[in-house]
Amino acid sequence: MEATVAHFRQGRHHQNTGQVILKVADSADKAKEVVGKTVTWKSPAGKEIKGTVSALHGRTGSVRAIFGRPSLPGQALGTKVQIN
Repeated sequence: MEATVAHFRQGRHHQNTGQVILKVADSADKAKEVVGKTVTWKSPAGKEIKGTVSALHGRTGSVRAIFGRPSLPGQALGTKVQIN
């Protein structure tokens, strides 16, 4: 399954690049199925960064994903990730 990196989680003064919002589906019921699965982002150079889907984010089909070290770079915004 594919998803799109929508944006990083952020507060007023801080942007957390290890926590990402992914657009998975059109409804929360379909997005609920991917919670707990592994997310893989592949860089243009071929390096893979892995994370896990942690929870739903809202009611529009978005989920939160947590990446360890290294976290996602800024060029990952708007790109596709694989969910296994």
